[in-house]
Amino acid sequence: MILLDGKKTSNDIKDEITIKVAELKAQGKKTPHLAAIIVGNNGASVTYVNAKVKACEKVGFESTLVQLSEDISEDDLLAKIEKLNNDDAIDGFIVQLPLPKHIDEHKVTLAVSPAKDVDGFHPENLGRMVLSLPTFLPATPYGIVQLLDRYNIETSGKDCVVIGRSHIVGSPMSILMARNTKVGNCTVTLTHSRTKNLIEYTKKADIIIVALGVPEFLTGEMVKDGVVVVDVGITRVEDASKKSGFRLLGDVKFDEVAPKCSYITPVPGGVGPMTIASLMMNTLQAVENK
Repeated sequence: MILLDGKKTSNDIKDEITIKVAELKAQGKKTPHLAAIIVGNNGASVTYVNAKVKACEKVGFESTLVQLSEDISEDDLLAKIEKLNNDDAIDGFIVQLPLPKHIDEHKVTLAVSPAKDVDGFHPENLGRMVLSLPTFLPATPYGIVQLLDRYNIETSGKDCVVIGRSHIVGSPMSILMARNTKVGNCTVTLTHSRTKNLIEYTKKADIIIVALGVPEFLTGEMVKDGVVVVDVGITRVEDASKKSGFRLLGDVKFDEVAPKCSYITPVPGGVGPMTIASLMMNTLQAVENK
């Protein structure tokens, strides 16, 4: 069993980006600038956005953090987004999810300019992805593709099962794994809460990508020997024995599943760091697109 080390791989990618940014600066070209909007004080969101800011510093990007109060109106948030859309200094930006319940996430997603949508959530970018046209790929699926690529995992002709059909991970992941590309050409089954006899699909799968947000959902009895498992889930579970008061669990029951795997991502240190690396890649791409 080999661990798919997202932390090391993301650091490799960031090192490559650092060299490219230094080259841009040496040529007198624009320094990439990533902005992030965060609404409220969701603990996980704050931690995640801070990690993005640190990653920007590491690679030599400029970064802007726009922190807004939990009770900001939808109209005021949309006005902030429009301001970033029209700011030539900003190459790409993200609006950290989840948002407070009084704000329509779909409206917010549509408000972000496709040219600056480095999270890859805008329908225009998703449509270009479906058509295999150049675009910003959704950050987490893009990170997973990079991880599989850099570990030279053969995907062509393999049976891939994606568990979870969210617009952020599951659905785009199923499309990417079926595309006629180096990491792709799988026969993909997209499973969800209405799938009957899920174990019949997972037991046959060569590659399983789990993106449910349900701790330890995938168990040892659900997988075959030699399977490749990518665990996208990360949930905080109370744990009084920890200094933080919680521990992080993935969607995979690691101790049961890992011994049967050829490759598996850990939690934490697997998909999470790759998502941030993908954002950096998309931001660099936004500058090159100009």
